[in-house]
Amino acid sequence: MILTRSLIPSLLTRSLKSRLYSTMSYPLVCLGNPLLDLQANVDQEYLKKYDLKDNDAILAEEKHMPIYGELLKRDDLVLVAGGAAQNTARGAQYILPPNSVVYFGSVGKDVYAEKLHQANAQYGLRTEYQVQDDIATGKCAALIYGAHRSLVTDLAAANHFKPTHLEKPENWKLVENATHYYIGGFHLTVSPEAIKKLGEHAAENNKPLALNFSAPFIAQFFKDPLDASLPYVDYVIANESEAAAYAESHGLETTDVVEIAKAVAKLPKANSARPRTVIFTQGLDPTITVKYDATSGEYEVNQYAVKELAADQVVDTNGAGDAFAAGFVASLVEGKAVAESIDVGHWAARLSIQQVGPTFPFPKQTYTAN
Repeated sequence: MILTRSLIPSLLTRSLKSRLYSTMSYPLVCLGNPLLDLQANVDQEYLKKYDLKDNDAILAEEKHMPIYGELLKRDDLVLVAGGAAQNTARGAQYILPPNSVVYFGSVGKDVYAEKLHQANAQYGLRTEYQVQDDIATGKCAALIYGAHRSLVTDLAAANHFKPTHLEKPENWKLVENATHYYIGGFHLTVSPEAIKKLGEHAAENNKPLALNFSAPFIAQFFKDPLDASLPYVDYVIANESEAAAYAESHGLETTDVVEIAKAVAKLPKANSARPRTVIFTQGLDPTITVKYDATSGEYEVNQYAVKELAADQVVDTNGAGDAFAAGFVASLVEGKAVAESIDVGHWAARLSIQQVGPTFPFPKQTYTAN
């Protein structure tokens, strides 16, 4: 291209914009496994065919692989940009001002990754994917059975995220400029090293880090990487099934969610200046929070009622937990107290379950305290 005098200013402007974009401060950094959700309604016989449970989330085994081909042939198939932490990142950006959230994960160089880009762009979410040239973008079969869902994930490219991607100067600058961090527990199956790197930075700089347990199998089968990550975690988010799985895998000999939360809250912390808060959701039952003060040795226990929607307003519960986490973490970024952050989380979950898939309505709606 020949440079003319009229072209030089526009080229300089584009170059300046590129540099500014790369160094912008995004207060919230999220890390997880980006997936394309293949969502369809099934009956209980279909779940039994593949030994699947209601409201479970598992990594696909060889026996589950035919599911994806079967779903792709269905006329009622819905494709949704997914991955639990990516859902939360998108929801947090929905709530926060523009240019507030950046998300890291690994995808393939394919049309499915493009669909993820498009979905995130609608929300204004910035993505910094590590791109795999010869591995497909990961996918998740979201099998909806009535008010329940069973998730079967083939990680594919998502399973190949490396800490070196975070360490790139332009990416690490985003990490350094952030004030809050959120990690999906599913990433414990991929790169505990990347989680540790974010955790160490957060602890050393007294910045809050939240970790979602994400699924019962994380505590059951990835106990060691979970335990290694928890010292860096200031906010633990989980549902009652994940809490129960943690208690069983750690020999707590209790099913009481408050007692389980106390055990997690009291675990050692790398950053002793900030007490750990544990948040356990329980569907329509009250959300429990437990904070442990290491100085006094005392616990602060609270519960928050959930406002129930009329049954005819509930469209799809897939991603409700991710939406709750989005509202909660976005509120922390805004400086809200835990009590109000819980309420925003409940509000975000109510918004999301009135949509198909883990999405939010447009035009944007704004939270108002009741």
